[in-house]
Amino acid sequence: MPTFERYVLNEILPFLFGALAAVISLLVVGSLEKVIAPLLAKGADPVLVARVLALNVPEAAAQALPIALMFATLLGLSRLAADSELKSALAAGIPATRLFRPVLTLGLAVTALAFALGEGLVPRARSEARQVQQQIVLDNPRVLGLNAAGQNAVLRDALGRAISIGQILPGGELRDLRVVTMQAGLPPREVITAASGRLRPGSTVLELRDGQRVTYQDARPVTVLTFQSGTLPLQDTGTELGAEGNGDLNPIYEPLPTLIARTNTYRAQGINSPADFTALHRKFAGPLAALALAFFAVALAVFSFRSGRDLGMVWALLLTFAYYATFSVFRIMGENGALPGAVAAYAPDLIAVAAGAALLWLTARR
Repeated sequence: MPTFERYVLNEILPFLFGALAAVISLLVVGSLEKVIAPLLAKGADPVLVARVLALNVPEAAAQALPIALMFATLLGLSRLAADSELKSALAAGIPATRLFRPVLTLGLAVTALAFALGEGLVPRARSEARQVQQQIVLDNPRVLGLNAAGQNAVLRDALGRAISIGQILPGGELRDLRVVTMQAGLPPREVITAASGRLRPGSTVLELRDGQRVTYQDARPVTVLTFQSGTLPLQDTGTELGAEGNGDLNPIYEPLPTLIARTNTYRAQGINSPADFTALHRKFAGPLAALALAFFAVALAVFSFRSGRDLGMVWALLLTFAYYATFSVFRIMGENGALPGAVAAYAPDLIAVAAGAALLWLTARR
């Protein structure tokens, strides 16, 4: 690599590592304030809570990489311009467009790294985090809010029925389970009881043992069925520590082949699942944001240098948060079906590229 390109990269890389650490810290601290602190206050095992926090770092890193690259590029090139080093390079016959080569090369590397994290480390870390979350909850009944008598509806199955748990033993063993199918203004239609049970590790399936199923008509038992073992698919395990909290894995954490197969099935059957389609496109749009933001950052730096303006830290921060806000708004609109998944996923990247192209056009007219 020529000396000029190496010099530019050496200027940007320290800012990149610093910005990456800062953004990851902000994302993790956000989880600490909203989720981790209340858990610790309820007596959750600090070691398990620390594991959940550590397992969130890969996802935070994948999200932070493109944003950190834009921030680092803006700061690095701003410093070069402020110290008249870009002016010296131009005087030596090096065109300002040579800035694109090292930054876009770095952007390509960041894109590959973000994609590798999103497809490799993040799904595994997320799956392990869910298991640790279950262990946190089932090792400490206070986290679920069980009262002194131990009676409280803490789970909900796929049919929306509340599951009452009498006791949670260390290691996640459940005792005295009761599932009741209610009718509005009428006695229960069905009652399932089980002496013991356990959440199947890494899943939302409740295993029941030594149970009985009784159906009623006009408050009188009609059928009585005993069983040694059975399973119930759950809608809410009560073990999610994040914002989702519904026991369902967000589609963005699914492996790409699984997500592609599911969305192809939805297309063939005419099923509209905006969250899945948005997640599929985000698999690619998220990492590609590094290239889009790198292009925008260099274009903005060239425009600022030509116009004699200094970007500085404040503008770098504002533009970084502006992109994050834009990304968040489009993601929510896509997941709720207000926009097609492809539009919601790629729109922030296309906006960055279009803004960069417009800045280069304005620079050329000067």
